[in-house]
Amino acid sequence: MIDGLKALEIEAKRQLHRLNWPAANWVPPLPGPDGRPVLDVLVVGGGMCGQAAGFALMREGVRNLRIVERKAEGLEGPWATFARMETLRSPKHLTGPDLGVPALTFRAWYEAQHGVDGWNALYKIPRLEWAEYLLWVRRTSGVPVENGTEVVSLELTGGYVRAVLRGPRGEEPALARKVVLALGRDGSGAPRWPVFPSFAPDSPDAKARVFHSADEIDFGAFRGKRVGVLGAGASAFDNAGTALEAGAAGVTMFARRPYLPQVNKSKWTAFPGFLRGFYSLDDARRWRYFTYIFSEQVPPPFESVLRCEKHPGFSMRLGEPWTDLSAGAAAVTVTTPRGRHEFDAVVVATGFDVNMMDRPEVSAFRDQVSVWSDRVSAAEAAAHPEEARFPYLGEGFELLPKAPGAAQGVRNVHVFNWGCTMSHGALAGDIPGLAIGANRLAEGIVRDLFVADSDRLFENLLAHEEEELKPTKQYVPKGAR
Repeated sequence: MIDGLKALEIEAKRQLHRLNWPAANWVPPLPGPDGRPVLDVLVVGGGMCGQAAGFALMREGVRNLRIVERKAEGLEGPWATFARMETLRSPKHLTGPDLGVPALTFRAWYEAQHGVDGWNALYKIPRLEWAEYLLWVRRTSGVPVENGTEVVSLELTGGYVRAVLRGPRGEEPALARKVVLALGRDGSGAPRWPVFPSFAPDSPDAKARVFHSADEIDFGAFRGKRVGVLGAGASAFDNAGTALEAGAAGVTMFARRPYLPQVNKSKWTAFPGFLRGFYSLDDARRWRYFTYIFSEQVPPPFESVLRCEKHPGFSMRLGEPWTDLSAGAAAVTVTTPRGRHEFDAVVVATGFDVNMMDRPEVSAFRDQVSVWSDRVSAAEAAAHPEEARFPYLGEGFELLPKAPGAAQGVRNVHVFNWGCTMSHGALAGDIPGLAIGANRLAEGIVRDLFVADSDRLFENLLAHEEEELKPTKQYVPKGAR
């Protein structure tokens, strides 16, 4: 007897077959300057967004692609690494990575193992089950992801993007017509580290006792220890909860705000009108929407707060920012306007900054890329500096040149990560908009490839000779027409 998940896999493949998956490749092969084949698309990142991007492209008949992921299989994205929440924030019914294939939805996957009653009893999606589900979708659909392969550098050259890849075979060059940067939450920047006068981040004591919430952390080492946490967002509470559950003697959380944000304004945006229509707004309206949303900030999920509050060793010091931080051999000293505090270790949970200048992948052409500060007044950019650093993207998530004289080749690099938010809304990374984003990305790339290849495709049209009437009495041989 076939178990439920195996039966679902068979049904999913049947549905994909009915959708003509994978679609036949229509893009004419193109040799590079050295005569070697050129990739049509290189997707950098094989997590949820990179996988969805590859799925969408293959459904549109773009088959000459590679999807590379630097981490090992199962460690793509944050789910099994630095995401430490117990469940996803999104409601369980949302779809995304399935791209509209019913048998590939999380609900179908969960019901195949736990039944309809199990689904009805499920509150929210457990984080590690989501990671397992993503891998199942990838394997069942056949989206190819090369794990253990990272991009060392990208360079614009002769209308292409030249990449240097490092993987199991060592370093190798790859030439691509299009590159998709699906690099995750920090894909347009880096982890945000506050600057403190006494903090030397590269010192051995700092490396042993001071962590960012995005780091790999051995929480077992916190057993019986005093832990300080900077920040009061979701990641702060999730790291605090993980430390307490690992046996920390106490966790003290600090935040500059006198009280936590109470309303998740971004949650309001998760409806089709916004997700599909936001890009079509003028710059002033797009800027107004997200500068307001970001300024309101996002409250931590109440589940994450309750997770910490049930521990007697948990405390919060709101309205008390850190003004200094120093790491010594025996302790970490935190200074605030109200005094000094000593901890055995601290976790800085201040999220990710958005700054294309931080990304090594675009270092060769970062000065030629348009960002939102190029589109708003100097006063607005000064008032909202992080929003001003977001890349200003085109309709297909492509980078745009900063000035008419800048390299037009930047348009061949597409940003499909959190950096797209100011231009497109949260279509890359957040589950509600993922399918809309992946399909829009694929449509943009398909359009660009078709336009670029239109003359070669016209030659294919001229050569097309499928004689429709050959079986009938009305057939006229070619030479007689």
